[in-house]
Amino acid sequence: MASRKKGIMDRTSLTLQYRRLLLDDVVPFWFRHGIDPGHGGVLSCLRDDGSVASGDKFIWSQARSVWTFSALYNRVEKRPEFLRAAENSVRFLLQYGRDAEGRWVYRTDRAGNVIDGAISIYADCFAVYGLSEYCRAAMNEQALSVAIKSFARIRRRVEDPDFHETAPYPLPTGWRNHGIPMILTEVASELAQTTGDSSLESLADDYAGRVMHHFLRADKGVVLEFLTRDYQELPPPAGSFVMPGHAIESMWFVMHVARRRGDQGTIRRAAEAMRRHLELGWDQEFGGIFLSRDIAGHEPYLPHSDKKLWWPHVEALYGTLLAHELTAAPWCREWYEKVASWAWSHFPAPAGEWYQRLTREGQPTTEVIALPVKDPFHLPRAAILILQLMEQAHRSGQDKPDAEQPA
Repeated sequence: MASRKKGIMDRTSLTLQYRRLLLDDVVPFWFRHGIDPGHGGVLSCLRDDGSVASGDKFIWSQARSVWTFSALYNRVEKRPEFLRAAENSVRFLLQYGRDAEGRWVYRTDRAGNVIDGAISIYADCFAVYGLSEYCRAAMNEQALSVAIKSFARIRRRVEDPDFHETAPYPLPTGWRNHGIPMILTEVASELAQTTGDSSLESLADDYAGRVMHHFLRADKGVVLEFLTRDYQELPPPAGSFVMPGHAIESMWFVMHVARRRGDQGTIRRAAEAMRRHLELGWDQEFGGIFLSRDIAGHEPYLPHSDKKLWWPHVEALYGTLLAHELTAAPWCREWYEKVASWAWSHFPAPAGEWYQRLTREGQPTTEVIALPVKDPFHLPRAAILILQLMEQAHRSGQDKPDAEQPA
């Protein structure tokens, strides 16, 4: 747990805690159980004990593993085994991940034979995200070219009026979803940093603007997951459906873009939206963050709303720490400590990773939610970004007391 030191969180303790989690627990778990040396890539359908539930390989999981292993090399330690693991997944991606039109497929078998084709734009987005990070380590011109062309293709596809390729939940005709501008905010931003292309940075601004000006509803203070094609609200339950963890993750994506612009207004607005979703999503009876909520009092649009998944909690751990570094608002520290206390006492599993799914009461469950996927992404990414954030704060000497702001 983080401790208080002169009104701020103890960055040394946080660094030690997340470094141990990452390098002593999570990464060894994936090196022991996840990397597939025979066929390439990673096994993406593991149980929490590391046993294989299925040999199927979701392409977005392969791409996510590229990001994680590359980021370990780029942002934590330049260990050769991290880069080798990234290259192992890159080879699988480039050999088996695309169809004849260059679109990224959804799922293959263990050997790379396609099971489901290009039915999810998220596979394409994560491919760009992973290859972009990999190119910072390897300077691979082929991988960078594929990433740039894939991003251009994504932009064209999502603007098609009939676009619906958002598996595992296909997008109904006439709808937009928050997930697309959300992920493209971060993907465009990261690709811009890799390439130095200012036009990509402008696109990141544009996608962040769509999130903040359309999906974040000013009158409600929440991020709605679905709107019409012209950004109007839908009737309930789709039109009142909120995923607190998704909104929290989205807000730190926006903060990344706004931080580079020095846009304190957007940072503060994103931070307050993050706070609102923590309040909305917190289970007052059992603790932890609900998977989804309905702001109109209906049964949420998608099932499993009362489950406690690992990913909203780890997004909140990084998000609140980032918001604290950027705003120094006391609530950021308070919410970090609240989420961390619950997450660290419920999610760590004996094998080294975290449990993927818990019941509302906080007990492990094997019930499949959305997909049977376990891949090396949300938890290691959060730990990597927290370590990077702590290092940046230490270098800049920003050990300042909390700002005087209303609770």
